[in-house]
Amino acid sequence: MDFTFTEEQQAAVEAAKAVFADVAPDSVPSPALTPGAVADDFDRPLWAKLAASDLLSLVLAERHGGAGLDAVALCLVLREAARVLARVPLLEHCATAMAVQAHGSPELAAALLPGAGRGDLVLTAAAHGRTGHDPAELAVVARREGTRWSLEGVQTSVPWAHGADWIAVPAHTGEGEAVLVLVPRTAEGLTLADQYSTSGERLAELALDGVRVPEAHLIDTPGAWDRLRQLLATGTCALALGLGENVLAMTSQYTGKREQFGFPVATFQAVAVQAADRYIDLRAMEVTLWQAAWRLDATTGGAGGPLPSAGDVAVAKIWASEGVRRVVQTAQHLHGGFGADTDYPLHRYHAWAKQLELQLGPAAAHEEALGDLLAAHPLA
Repeated sequence: MDFTFTEEQQAAVEAAKAVFADVAPDSVPSPALTPGAVADDFDRPLWAKLAASDLLSLVLAERHGGAGLDAVALCLVLREAARVLARVPLLEHCATAMAVQAHGSPELAAALLPGAGRGDLVLTAAAHGRTGHDPAELAVVARREGTRWSLEGVQTSVPWAHGADWIAVPAHTGEGEAVLVLVPRTAEGLTLADQYSTSGERLAELALDGVRVPEAHLIDTPGAWDRLRQLLATGTCALALGLGENVLAMTSQYTGKREQFGFPVATFQAVAVQAADRYIDLRAMEVTLWQAAWRLDATTGGAGGPLPSAGDVAVAKIWASEGVRRVVQTAQHLHGGFGADTDYPLHRYHAWAKQLELQLGPAAAHEEALGDLLAAHPLA
């Protein structure tokens, strides 16, 4: 069994490190210092650098101007982005582009993907439903009206919606399978109400009141929305891993220099044991992330397994939601009062970690979902 990354995947990591090298977490707007949203838009200069380095087209096929890489490569880049708290819609943009490429009509792909790869068009996805607790596909109704579709409903906490050009909206037609609709942000009948994340980013409540879209903008391929949802969840696990790894590195550096009774606090057994426990959390987060990302790619290629890929994604979410919380809490504890200093970046990482934990949802819910999958697919 070969756990090494391909040369192309490693090249994507090196390109990402070069782009993110100039991003200083100290300069990321702090939710503790900024009332309301920390900014009205995402980091456009950084977005332009990602586009110039071909990282926005990473997962697109060559016919759309991309490199044709996979979910594993995307997660590798997302891990690097989270290390520096990069304020860009990289996950939502690339995941939506992958859904359009895999399941969209040729007309829709031609309209969106070349511009998305160049960074001229920004894509995002509504994945949290009406309240954040109900299935997203049940929050919006799609009704056929002649050659067009009409959308009615509400989606909450849509990331980067104010700066996006197109929004992928899951919906249901009343006939069973969920559909995915690509809606331009400027569509008539679509309104955005400000919401704010725990990390201070500007979110949007998306209200659709008779929004009409052509047939080509609707993706009704069975499983298209489910795959996009799993890819968004797996990408969020990658963000949690990258953030947690950098937080533990910060903690190691601090406790190695901070002295008590004439010795670095890192040499104290209680400190070392806590740091070791968090290291174990991160390694578990890492191995379950790569398993989930690999299964998503393998499922696309036709490879199966004893459980659907949703089982691997559930395991990754269990470890990521619990692990990222434990890592930042331990970091705050080992930093003492210095961890709450707004001149030091740790409080920013803490806010971002809490937002990622909320996005992933409670581990108990994922454990229940995993149990249902195991009951439905007994392992021989």
